[in-house]
Amino acid sequence: MSAVWPVSRAAVRRRRLQTVVIGVVVALSTTMIVVALGLLAASSGPFDQAYNRQSGAHLAASYDRTKVTDSQLTEASKPAEAVAGPFATATVELGSGQHPGQPDSLVTVGRADAGGPVDRLNVWKGRWADKPGEIVLNRNPVESSTGPGAMTLDSKLVIADGGPTLTVVGFAYSVSMSADAWVVPEQMTALHPTASQMLYRFADAATNEQITAGQTAVTTGLPSGALLGTQSYLALKALATGEPNTFVPFLMVFGWLGLAVAALIVVNVVSGAVVAGFRHIGVLKALGFTPTQVMTIYLAMISIPAIVGCALGVVAGNLLAESLLTRAFENYGAGGVGVPLWVDVAAMVGVPVLVALSALVPALRARSLSAAQAISAGSAPRAGRGLRAQRWLSGTRLPRSVSLGLGLPFARPARSALTLAAVVLGVTSVTLAVGLGTSLTDYQTAASRVDAVDLTMFAGTSGPQPPSEDGPPVAKLSDPEDEALLRSTPGAQYVTASGDLPMRLAGTSQDLRVSFYRGDFEHLGYRLLEGQWFDGPGQVVVSERFLRQRALSVGDTITLDSQGKSVQVRIVGKALYNSGDEVLSNWATLQLVAPATRAQLYEIQLQPGTDLNTYVKAVQAGDPGLEQTPGQDAGTFVTVVLVTVILLTLMLGTVAALGVFNTVVLNTRERRRDLGMLKSIGMTPAQVTLMVVTSMAALGAIGGLLGIPLGVVAHRLVVPAMANGAQVDVPDFMLDVYPPQLLALLVLAGIVIAGLGALLPARSAARSTIAEVLHNE
Repeated sequence: MSAVWPVSRAAVRRRRLQTVVIGVVVALSTTMIVVALGLLAASSGPFDQAYNRQSGAHLAASYDRTKVTDSQLTEASKPAEAVAGPFATATVELGSGQHPGQPDSLVTVGRADAGGPVDRLNVWKGRWADKPGEIVLNRNPVESSTGPGAMTLDSKLVIADGGPTLTVVGFAYSVSMSADAWVVPEQMTALHPTASQMLYRFADAATNEQITAGQTAVTTGLPSGALLGTQSYLALKALATGEPNTFVPFLMVFGWLGLAVAALIVVNVVSGAVVAGFRHIGVLKALGFTPTQVMTIYLAMISIPAIVGCALGVVAGNLLAESLLTRAFENYGAGGVGVPLWVDVAAMVGVPVLVALSALVPALRARSLSAAQAISAGSAPRAGRGLRAQRWLSGTRLPRSVSLGLGLPFARPARSALTLAAVVLGVTSVTLAVGLGTSLTDYQTAASRVDAVDLTMFAGTSGPQPPSEDGPPVAKLSDPEDEALLRSTPGAQYVTASGDLPMRLAGTSQDLRVSFYRGDFEHLGYRLLEGQWFDGPGQVVVSERFLRQRALSVGDTITLDSQGKSVQVRIVGKALYNSGDEVLSNWATLQLVAPATRAQLYEIQLQPGTDLNTYVKAVQAGDPGLEQTPGQDAGTFVTVVLVTVILLTLMLGTVAALGVFNTVVLNTRERRRDLGMLKSIGMTPAQVTLMVVTSMAALGAIGGLLGIPLGVVAHRLVVPAMANGAQVDVPDFMLDVYPPQLLALLVLAGIVIAGLGALLPARSAARSTIAEVLHNE
């Protein structure tokens, strides 16, 4: 027994190590699968549930009260499945300084109650207005509005230009975003309504085409020009689910890659455990265990750690996914959103079943071995395996330790193939991660114009006046004088003036920021993707996200409201930038709405070699009120995505390295006799380490060559899917991110993964003494 005990103790250590590897691999893979499936399941479910629960409007339409009567609207609405309205609507301006941080205007609707067949409102605080002089504000229950000046129950709202004073009696939430506030219909006379609102639900409203068909049906026969604007619920859905839909594609790819790597490694670990445990199998059968019992033992050896790892992965996946889902979906009142139950059940059942199927074939092999075959089996591979390749390598001029290492994978071709597959997927992940990071960084740099503007100067929001002691500096010179100063200061190359104006899209309660430009606009760094730049009044350029969220296209005409004025503008182009609430226009269009507005910002490009500080000092000497502001920000979204990608890549790389680690442990265990013989004839520990690491580095190099094309293909699939979820275009520069030198560098990724996985067991084998090896034999 004394001779057997050390071997048994070593076997126990090996089995424990294999158990830990299996558990860790399954836990990491399950975590990624739960996050990916949870996000995919939640990307549309919570919104649809909340919308149906409140009978949200499929289409909200605003009509000109001077061109169409309420009876005409009611008659025309008969094709709709359900209708609410018409409701008198007015955009009321609030008196200045009442409630800091609150909107300057409110789209207010006259509505008798919060119920009805369409857009049932959730009055979550206070009560509904029941007489003139009262108002109910639209506020999401999950949002908080606190601090000085915040509106609360019993707050007073003074309408500008001698309008009435209204008391806040309640807070309600409209999932349709149909208004900012509601009053009783009798109150609307004093608010001078200019529009009528109709809310529709259609029998078929799953696509933009169906919404358009429904809109055509309910507007047929109405006077020309009566329709001011519409808002589709699909636009609201796209806005609410945009962020998670951006994450879903690459999370799914990484999740499935993790599952594939896990399955390959489990097969590798189990088959290796059977081969390394031949003698243990023989002892079990000699002691009376039946073949079925032997198979059950080996299935249990794999299933138990897999189930534990799966359970831990489900818990970790839920923790990682819950904060992301809640943050993504709380903006429409759905409350806390977690991973759906079916995702947890699928992971808890599916992953162990996959593991069991992967273990079944080698377990059946263990079942078929007789006791004599198992006990008499040698610990090394059977003679003849890979001998041709090994002999050829021995005849080369390579160092002996290197040639022996290159020949080791041929001794166990099936195991080497499984290890190679894991490395290939690891390199695929690294290639995808590098490409994804480059694409996102390039896009965000272009969209935010980080490198296009050298300097931005802030001039204030009003005409010439002395600086305020309590607030930021305000330009002392007039707008034309400031622009002339900036252009005439030595070093200036291009100067573009701009002014922002908050506006509303007619027919909606959505706030827009319209930026009006004057000067050298063509040098601001915006990339035009479709159409043309504005060259006259009444023209705007928007982003892809703006168009998708409102079901518009280049060439359409929209109506913008501001300060009691409306202006019809035509979308003449689509530019590359991120915001869905920002519109670009020119100074000629601003003159149609607010001609007294002065430029607030000046964006300057300097001549090469110009010192920035010297230029700023020279400008401020002419107008001390001009203040330098921070440059463009590339945004935080890319940082969040890149951190997520790096973490997932490290997880997959670690899992792949664990597969290599397991293979080297099994190889060195099987060839311990050969290692003892090599040491006895003079091979040093360093040469043993080099031999073992070389055996895996060769697989890593091949894995790099095979994994890079797969990673490039995955990148070509994932980036357009992410762009579609984010509601942006995919320029060519987002896809062409793999220069030859980068591809050459990525080949090293496979070598690094394989080398790191092999290093620790290789050093352990190198430290083993000849006496220890022979004693274990």
